[in-house]
Amino acid sequence: MTSSNFNFSEGEVILIDKPLDWTSFDVVNKIKFALKKNFGAIKIGHAGTLDPKATGLLILCTGKKTKNIQEIQDAEKEYTGSIYLGATTPCFDTEKEIDETFDISGITNEDILKCRDSFLGEQEQFPPIHSAVKIDGKRAYQLARQGKEVNIKSKIITIYEFDITKIDLPLIDFNVRCSKGTYIRSLANDFGKRLNSGAYLHALRRTKIGTSNVDDALKIEDFLKSLPAAEN
Repeated sequence: MTSSNFNFSEGEVILIDKPLDWTSFDVVNKIKFALKKNFGAIKIGHAGTLDPKATGLLILCTGKKTKNIQEIQDAEKEYTGSIYLGATTPCFDTEKEIDETFDISGITNEDILKCRDSFLGEQEQFPPIHSAVKIDGKRAYQLARQGKEVNIKSKIITIYEFDITKIDLPLIDFNVRCSKGTYIRSLANDFGKRLNSGAYLHALRRTKIGTSNVDDALKIEDFLKSLPAAEN
């Protein structure tokens, strides 16, 4: 995958391995600026937000391929990551400080595996208050930062596979395959609640969207280096 062979104006699908602490919009804006500098103004958007504390596959579409964004967003997603058991944060991940801790000395590996099984299949899930969900035209996280009450409606999502790959408390490593609209931060928070404890998402990496794999994605710096020089 090299950007020098792309026709960005006509339309391309770009696979990027998003780095830690970048927002999805940071990635779009960085690449949009580079493409504009080299090829002129080009329509571009991303197909599925990744939180700043998540890394991995972010799919960008340019030109006529932006019509494919919804189709890509609707595809199944796969993630690897780790849950921190015994504490919570307001945003359900590491972007904010821990606000409450819990005793986990009585929780066994068997408890954790049974809890995992309870999440398989179709279910109701509430997105995090600190999320990009729109409420009356505003993002939920914007309302939360303003200290306003945030009433988020639940969504029906499906967890197709949920494998626990390692238990080394307080950390629980996992792989998950899920439907569109699934918030892994909410999954982590709910996981703690079902164990009568608390939990937050300690790390997350998106590995697949549909048939696209992060192994085929480019680092941002490699993508930018592969762009042909602008013509005078």
